[in-house]
Amino acid sequence: MDSRSSHGPTLSRMLDSGANLTVDGALATELEARGCDLDDPLWSAKVLLEQPQLIKQVHRDYFDAGAEIAITSSYQALPQGFAQRGIAEAEALELVALSVRSADEARGEYLAENPDAGPLLIAGSVGPYGAYLADGSEYRGDYVLTQREFKEFHRPRIRALVEAAVDLLACETLPSFAEARALLTLVEEFDVESWFSFTLRDSGHISDGTPLAEVAALCGTRPRVAAIGVNCVPLKLVSPALEALRNATDKRLLAYPNSGESGCCRTTPRDIAAMARLSRKC
Repeated sequence: MDSRSSHGPTLSRMLDSGANLTVDGALATELEARGCDLDDPLWSAKVLLEQPQLIKQVHRDYFDAGAEIAITSSYQALPQGFAQRGIAEAEALELVALSVRSADEARGEYLAENPDAGPLLIAGSVGPYGAYLADGSEYRGDYVLTQREFKEFHRPRIRALVEAAVDLLACETLPSFAEARALLTLVEEFDVESWFSFTLRDSGHISDGTPLAEVAALCGTRPRVAAIGVNCVPLKLVSPALEALRNATDKRLLAYPNSGESGCCRTTPRDIAAMARLSRKC
């Protein structure tokens, strides 16, 4: 049994206690606000490579705003992507571990100044194969790999995140049912808690057209999946999508949609502060 499930707070324990948890907001939006040019196939992983202190500061800003879960900057941090910059696999995986340390250092600094704060979690971001393609296909799911290929693609990053002691994996922005199946196998292989969050074609289907009820059935019986939901989707789709999931599973639900502005994500510490205040009232 993984030591994270035996000692200390876990996502499932916090949810079982009745907590409504606030996840942090957009990383890339805040990095761009700090002058970073993310017009790059590596996206925010470019900043992890060049200016990791900025990533740590964004994490700290979200903790200050009331976030209880920080998602690491590993969404597009992959050996395959870094290899195109001439970076060897060992160094690439060290950068994945750095994404965890950056979030953990921000957490430690926040807790040192706020010793009465409740537990804070670090979720290791596992973006889809479509993010590596950097062509928007994480919102379409129009790529085809075998289960073996999906697992070979994702396994090194997941191993690096787990070895860096993340509290859970955030398998997020998933558009593909087949890819989700492969990731579920890896979550069980590494015996690590997770959440699974999908992009949508409409309020009843993920981006590759699979009904949400089928997605819920896939994830609903997996003990290492603490929650399922949607992210990087329009606000108007959130409520009906969560209702479709609720009708098909008793797993805990999560959502971190786009802000409603033009472009994906766009949520800021101000938005998260508002969500945290609302959560405390519930």
